[in-house]
Amino acid sequence: MLYAILAYHAAGVVESWTPEEDAVVMAKLASVRERLLAEGKLGPAARLSPTEGAFTLRGQGAGMVIDGPFAETKEQLLGFYIVDCANREEAVEAARNLRQANPTAIYEIRPVPVYLPGVAFPVTETKES
Repeated sequence: MLYAILAYHAAGVVESWTPEEDAVVMAKLASVRERLLAEGKLGPAARLSPTEGAFTLRGQGAGMVIDGPFAETKEQLLGFYIVDCANREEAVEAARNLRQANPTAIYEIRPVPVYLPGVAFPVTETKES
């Protein structure tokens, strides 16, 4: 079964990290990603841009585009992982490993009943101005 692990964090905390602090967290997360990849359990993963650049499509028909994130919460969705786990307990363990690497984040775990694989995304580590 595939599970989505959605990484939530208070955006201000992440944005307050120095480049060195950010690099340490990203290196720890890379270690978890590499292990999940070696186990054949990791699918797509992404770090999302800050919510200031987010927008939402809602409403009937063609809908209306609204600036801002989809929810009014203190924590914002900052990234996600797709993992292939045998059961809920295994997915929770994968999320616990991610949390050990980034203990101030919150990880939501959801089953993914439909997954449509596509073309791999290029690695882009540039920050928007």
